[in-house]
Amino acid sequence: MIENTTKEFEIAITSSIDSIFNDDIESQILSPLSCLREYGTHWLLEFDLPLVNKEDIKITFDEDSISVEAKLKETYSEEKLGKKTKFEYFKKSIILPDKIDNNTSAKFENGRLKIIIPKKISNHKIKIE
Repeated sequence: MIENTTKEFEIAITSSIDSIFNDDIESQILSPLSCLREYGTHWLLEFDLPLVNKEDIKITFDEDSISVEAKLKETYSEEKLGKKTKFEYFKKSIILPDKIDNNTSAKFENGRLKIIIPKKISNHKIKIE
């Protein structure tokens, strides 16, 4: 019998160069860095949310996507090509490769949001002891 080993796949990492194009300058919204990893029994989705309080984070999901919105503690200013832009929010939606289980949980610590999404089990053999 071959056991299913835990696999880790880094599916989505947004680089700072990509975030320039994903930011919504007119609405003052930043796209946070994120990473989605697959393990044997669950998905781990992480977001970098510096300058954010836990109470100001909103997570919503439907069958195949998850969205995170967060208000910054203070306005973040950035100057590019001689133009100064102020940002007040983070917002990002990610389409997941599988449906989301209702037992999804989240933890926010040191500016990092971790969302654990259990996989739905189907066509799985159960060993009888």
